[in-house]
Amino acid sequence: MDALPTQDVADGFYSDEDESSQETAFWGRLFPLGESFIAMDLSKDEYTFGRGENCDVPFNNNGSKKHQCFQAYSKVHFKITRQSTSTGTHVFLEDTSSNGTFINGEKVGKGCKQALNNNDEIALALKKNKAFMYMDLEAANDNDLPQEIKDKYTLTRTLGRGACGEVRLAFAKGSCDRFAVKIISKKKFSTGGKHAVNLSKQVMSEVKILKSLKHPCIIGIEDVIDTPDTLYIVLELIEGGELFDKVVSISQYDEPTAKLLFYQMVLACKYLHDQGITHRDLKPENILLASDEKETLIKITDFGLSKFVDAGTMMKTFCGTPTYLAPEILVTAGTGSYTKAIDAWSLGVILFICLAGYPPFSDDRKDMDLPKQIMGGHYTFPKQYWKGVSDDGMFFLPNHYSPTNGVKRVYTCIGVSSSVSCSNGYWMITCFYLLV
Repeated sequence: MDALPTQDVADGFYSDEDESSQETAFWGRLFPLGESFIAMDLSKDEYTFGRGENCDVPFNNNGSKKHQCFQAYSKVHFKITRQSTSTGTHVFLEDTSSNGTFINGEKVGKGCKQALNNNDEIALALKKNKAFMYMDLEAANDNDLPQEIKDKYTLTRTLGRGACGEVRLAFAKGSCDRFAVKIISKKKFSTGGKHAVNLSKQVMSEVKILKSLKHPCIIGIEDVIDTPDTLYIVLELIEGGELFDKVVSISQYDEPTAKLLFYQMVLACKYLHDQGITHRDLKPENILLASDEKETLIKITDFGLSKFVDAGTMMKTFCGTPTYLAPEILVTAGTGSYTKAIDAWSLGVILFICLAGYPPFSDDRKDMDLPKQIMGGHYTFPKQYWKGVSDDGMFFLPNHYSPTNGVKRVYTCIGVSSSVSCSNGYWMITCFYLLV
């Protein structure tokens, strides 16, 4: 798990220049990405970093000495130099260490140099031991950002892009605490002309929901900055990536780990439902992992399609991702009435994917289209994928659905609970949803 930049961070940015030289031209900035590292502005043409006392930036504070990688740092671990060449002025990192300096996860190599670009991440000894993010102040262009954002945060690299806009990494000024800033252009909230659709209310609904939620397994919101053209939503930063990418990388979870992750999803979903909120777009891409460890805290995110619903209110908005859609949505093509039970269906599909490594329903199937698979509950448990999963692990929905008679839907979380004990010793939570 990568360390968080919450320790030994100075108030503001460190500079080794004399205080009297306030007009020094800074060309770069380092943001701390790990314990004991400090933020600093760069103005000289060369800086040395390492365990040695004579380095421009010595790793000699208490946090550094207690770090598990401290003994792996060289006296001079790396250098950053700014040089004028025939192609312009460039910044280089030279690796002078025995155990390696990494740029964006790639080892530079002792005695080798590599150009340092805006938003590059520097790690020491291990590629997971991130130390700094480099910002090229000449390349970084935040002129289009509102002053309220610039006063509070420094926005750096792009973390991702979606239908509504992009998400960027941000450092809070003064503390260097890290956040994810979702930037949503209001121009994208209208299709224009007589068919214009005002989606601003939907976005503000998302903000209202996020602000009201307080749960360890649900993404938290730090700040909201609303401008005439753009909405900036400052969210807590979750760095383990998406559940979807994790499943792709490991093929499938072992059952005990799947139980742990799914248990958290159930608790978060129950919390949402208790608040009268239906997510309506639950999928592995919207389950974030707090670390890259298999056993980790999860966070449910992306409430762009959510809204508050009263206990007796039925939702009539056709939304969500087809692979994870509940059958009652498909039966009416989104024009019918459906309830919070649709989240239960999506949770069942997610658990299926965690255990098997593939979805129960797929467009790749040649003998049956996706809607028919979902509405008929047509899925199987091939032994090559399910041989290590217990019978209890396979006892969850999606289940066969009858649009005429209705069914009781059950999703089962095999996790840690004090409620009911099943025969094989697992503690189980079972939630029932009645479809009419």
